[in-house]
Amino acid sequence: MSSNLATKLRVGTKKAHTMAENVGFVKCFLRGVVEKNSYRKLVANFYFVYSAMEEEMEKHRQHPILSKINFPQLNRKYTLEQDLSYYFGANWREQIKLSPAGEAYVKRIREISATEPELLIAHSYTRYLGDLSGGQILKNIAVTAMNLSDGQGTAFYEFPEIPDEKAFKAKYRQIVDELPLDEATTDRIVDEANAAFGVNMKMFQELEGNLVKAIGVMVYNSLTRRRTRGSTELVTAE
Repeated sequence: MSSNLATKLRVGTKKAHTMAENVGFVKCFLRGVVEKNSYRKLVANFYFVYSAMEEEMEKHRQHPILSKINFPQLNRKYTLEQDLSYYFGANWREQIKLSPAGEAYVKRIREISATEPELLIAHSYTRYLGDLSGGQILKNIAVTAMNLSDGQGTAFYEFPEIPDEKAFKAKYRQIVDELPLDEATTDRIVDEANAAFGVNMKMFQELEGNLVKAIGVMVYNSLTRRRTRGSTELVTAE
């Protein structure tokens, strides 16, 4: 039995993907305006989110479905630790905290892991494929906008154990398409992926106040006025 889940996820989250790319913080980022304080708060949130996701995936490493998409080379916790050390210094653990939207995100990951672990596929697919798809472009934007030395503060975007990201994505999607899931479960996973886009958007929206303060209302409005079509797959997986 083939679920065609990757195909259904791509089609079923298209609208959410466009909405995510039209959040003000993201639009500014894609236009090369990145404010360091906002960005490091996002990195801190991501640290908690990916730590939770990777811990829960590890708990289910023997699961008949989840074991098929458990690729340690995708894990981001260690790379986020490197970036947090750069942005906050050696005592970064004492400085970072989870925002309300980040807290809701982590809570949801823990909840579904305990009750319906197959739904973790939605979170894994949404985040990791987005990281692989737009990573290098977003890294280059961050380096230029924040005047970073190459390799400093951008470990999150590097996948040294995946030399051919395009081939890996194709393989990953094929595995997801071939997962033996019934239609009701695939529908719930697509719904969960849309919810994942929603919590990602809330995390981005929380950062807009800092960004407006840093760049000014007029600049912010001029950068975010036009709606984009959301076809770049830069923020989260399409």
